[in-house]
Amino acid sequence: MADIICRWRNGTPKTVVELVNSLPHKTMPNEEFRLFMQNSVWGSEFFHTPYQLACQLGLYCEAEDGLYYPRFDHDINEDEAREYLEYWMPRYYVPNPYVGRNGFNDIMCPTYVLYELYKYATRHPNCTYKEAYKAVFHEEPTNNNDIVKNYINNYSKVLYFDSNGYLTITKENPLQTFSFMDRSNKKDFFDNFSKNNEYKKTITTLQQIFYGAPGTGKSHCIKDLTKNSDNIVRTTFHPDSDYSTFVGAYKPTTKQVPMRDVTGKVIKENGQDVTEDRIIYEFVNQAFLQAYINAWKLYAESTEGEPEKQYLIIEEINRGNCAQIFGDLFQLLDRNYAGFSEYPIKADADMKNQLVKAFKGLDIVNKKAINQYFNGKDVVEKVLKGEELVLPNNLYIWATMNTSDQSLFPIDSAFKRRWDWQYMPITDGKKGWKIEVNGKRYDWWQFLQKINDRIGTTTNSEDKKLGYFFCKSKDGVIDAETFVGKVLFYIWNDVYKDFAEEAGDLFLDVDGTVLSFSKFYTVGEDGKAKVVEDKVERLLGNLGVVAEGETIDVEETENEGMTDNN
Repeated sequence: MADIICRWRNGTPKTVVELVNSLPHKTMPNEEFRLFMQNSVWGSEFFHTPYQLACQLGLYCEAEDGLYYPRFDHDINEDEAREYLEYWMPRYYVPNPYVGRNGFNDIMCPTYVLYELYKYATRHPNCTYKEAYKAVFHEEPTNNNDIVKNYINNYSKVLYFDSNGYLTITKENPLQTFSFMDRSNKKDFFDNFSKNNEYKKTITTLQQIFYGAPGTGKSHCIKDLTKNSDNIVRTTFHPDSDYSTFVGAYKPTTKQVPMRDVTGKVIKENGQDVTEDRIIYEFVNQAFLQAYINAWKLYAESTEGEPEKQYLIIEEINRGNCAQIFGDLFQLLDRNYAGFSEYPIKADADMKNQLVKAFKGLDIVNKKAINQYFNGKDVVEKVLKGEELVLPNNLYIWATMNTSDQSLFPIDSAFKRRWDWQYMPITDGKKGWKIEVNGKRYDWWQFLQKINDRIGTTTNSEDKKLGYFFCKSKDGVIDAETFVGKVLFYIWNDVYKDFAEEAGDLFLDVDGTVLSFSKFYTVGEDGKAKVVEDKVERLLGNLGVVAEGETIDVEETENEGMTDNN
């Protein structure tokens, strides 16, 4: 029976500090390292048990190339140690090179401990630690239960085992996906915790939805994250989106074909075939198949190392009927710990024919490594023949969602669980934008802070608030026309139409009447609508937004506050 992790002492930050600061901080031959440790405070004791814990934690490696590699090039403190443990926990897998196979013969290698336990817990609410452990590792829990629970409870930020042994999910899945690893390779295991020797490097998740109030920069964030990639397919969901517009379907297309006479002979003119445009039906790949096919092609092009990433970006994902749009592709969103679809699906006849053409002549060098994640079945061959669909681990599906949109089709919980959710808060964009009204300039961020405070108080919701990039500026200035047509229209129609009485003095005109939206416009001499900038200035004043160079009358403000309280 093999323990998941060495039972030397509980893996606290203090223990990590003790181990790290006793190790050499530079690469050296293994023999030199062992001599160094023999002469350290540990003496020969180090190689009895502490070394195994240090190896399992990825603190050092004696690699097959005969060299010793350290994790840190300096002494660390307990804060650094804790941060490392939190990074290490979701990346730790078994069986690792320092744990024997005995007891783990029935599980796939490598198996990420936290990922598998989390996945089991999502499917089996109120399960016990013992039940989860046995289901994942196919054996009874070892005598290291308290050690494993310590790591998970204190450093996973995902799961928690209470005193009665029940497992609770404390946070949506933040776990990452990983590249292939030879579980017998110690250096591979070591590098798993150190991408390019930067153990803090952030790895983005395969399926995530960037959500938040309108204007918080969701699309801009994705654009920034993918700026160095040419492999991007972008689509937008809307109420008329369906499976065929997302995946692909037969469509009429125009094709030039030779003209023939009544006998079927090709007509020639000056020795050249005479052609005509003819409408034919062809299967046309849409966003999903475009990204899917290219992702596997990138795998074929990658003979060494990891393939390039392929991105499928879905804007406004909640504006379409996701269940209808994804159809049976929904099953593919359930990825295994290596990032591949855990449950392949069969392609229909039309899609199969399309995939056969797309993958013709394609060969994937490391298909054996991929197939190990499917119990050795030749899944890659079925993918290339178009028989099965499997999302590869270089296909990233990212989406945006405005939480304030009145979605026609709510996203069900089963669909939500298959995504990571990245909240985009409302922050100062640091652009210094100004609202220009009647020759005066008002700070855009000051306006947002005040209106969002009002919206939050009135609606008790974050969804209706405005982000910094809700409205675009021109040379850093938002003119009155843009402000009224974009911002005030939204505030009046989408926020306060159901909260007119709660608006207070926000829409109070100088004569005591309601400052209705129509008052912000008048008809110009040319018969076109023209913004009444005095009314805009009145609303900004009601909100307490001060023009540049002006100050608020403190006494007047205090009196207004007293009146409101009374």
